[in-house]
Amino acid sequence: MLIGKSSDIPSSAITPQDQYLNRRRFLRGAVSGVVAAGAGALGAERLAEVFEPRIGALAGTKLETVKSPLTTTGEDLTSLNDLTHYNNFYEFGVQKNEPAENAGALPTRPWTVRVDGKVKSPKTFDIEALLKLRPLEDRVYRHRCVEAWSMVIPWVGYSLSEFINQCEPLSTAKYVQFLSYYDKKVEKWGSETSISWPYSEGLRMDEAMHPLALLTFGLYGEVLPNQNGAPVRIVAPWKYGFKSAKSIVAVRFVDKMPPTTWNDQAPREYGFYSNVNPSVDHPRWSQKTERRIGLPFYAQRKTTLLFNGYGEQVASLYNGMDLKRNF
Repeated sequence: MLIGKSSDIPSSAITPQDQYLNRRRFLRGAVSGVVAAGAGALGAERLAEVFEPRIGALAGTKLETVKSPLTTTGEDLTSLNDLTHYNNFYEFGVQKNEPAENAGALPTRPWTVRVDGKVKSPKTFDIEALLKLRPLEDRVYRHRCVEAWSMVIPWVGYSLSEFINQCEPLSTAKYVQFLSYYDKKVEKWGSETSISWPYSEGLRMDEAMHPLALLTFGLYGEVLPNQNGAPVRIVAPWKYGFKSAKSIVAVRFVDKMPPTTWNDQAPREYGFYSNVNPSVDHPRWSQKTERRIGLPFYAQRKTTLLFNGYGEQVASLYNGMDLKRNF
């Protein structure tokens, strides 16, 4: 396996790609058999979507990667099936299975990322140019959702700082804002909510420049499936997952804390920083433990770690801050 280069990743934890692809071939064959038997009023293509939700035209495209020294966990990886069928991507539905069913409509080529704000000059980066900016690295990170579930994900990308340096921000830029793709003709949950789209997230500049912050293009050695934020997203592993903006189309460098979607929507529940902190409960549930997706029921419950276990690397970013007030 591509991500199996790191010696601290047990091979039993990695879903073989040929097994996953064989499953897809089996489903296509099974669908054809159903149709041939006369139960196919929907047709083979429609039934294929029912049994195996689309994950984008580029799904399965391998990426050339190198081993990263910043892989930070030896825990068992979450399976590819769970990673691609248990998702938060509200633009494509609020239930965990809905992004896999609906995000196939997301057009990921051509794709550009616009950069503006407090920069030397505005720029536009093509996705292919971003992929070639520097070598893509395999990095295994814990992923902790504010809803108190977690995964262990083999991401592919490179440090966000590499991209930021290409953007040439001015010294007056104190924050960086990320805006996600939005088209009400494509997304499924636009007009039915009070959320102001497009999705917006942001980091302080020193957070964005930290080497663990990842500009992300893939997982399991292949391009990102649509429901996981294709074709490019952010991953900040010490923060709750909603801080890691998906399907990014614009990056803005600003001098003041930018508006962010969930902080604007419910500021009492979702702070701007949203660092993983077991001592700060969500108003509606505890954050002291988490449920690891994909493990047997008896083994799912884990103790939540401060900064999601990355405190040694990132705690210095918050020296002197009250992490209960700046949650």
